[in-house]
Amino acid sequence: GFILIVVDKWLENRKFDDTITIPKAVKIGLFQCIAMVPGVSRSAATIIGGMTQGLSKKTAAEFSFFLAVPTMFAASAYKLLKSYKSIQPEHISLLLIGNLVAFAVAMLAIKFFISFLMKNGFKIFGYYRIALGIVILLFIAFGQKISVI
Repeated sequence: GFILIVVDKWLENRKFDDTITIPKAVKIGLFQCIAMVPGVSRSAATIIGGMTQGLSKKTAAEFSFFLAVPTMFAASAYKLLKSYKSIQPEHISLLLIGNLVAFAVAMLAIKFFISFLMKNGFKIFGYYRIALGIVILLFIAFGQKISVI
């Protein structure tokens, strides 16, 4: 949370070069690796990585979502490969419709998120993560079990 707030303030009045070169893309990809640490958001890591490479919030967020496509495609393909024997021919149309609806909803969510990010920045996400962290620490301190949904 603190990192999101600091980065938002640090990169507030910076000049941007929205050209994505291969070296920039590799560096942003390395930021994505930070998301392997539990509790680190993949999209936040790659957006911050993009912004540290001189990209605007909008371009960094768009690139972050494009960067997720190969991973999600591979995971979906793997799951489909594992369970293709259980798919009946009459289920194919439902799968196609479900994928189209999921794609449309994802595009709307991305558009909303980028618009929200442009207006509000990362501060609100930083405050949210800090508040949530405090609540979790309080639950732990008082011996309550927490289940993650």
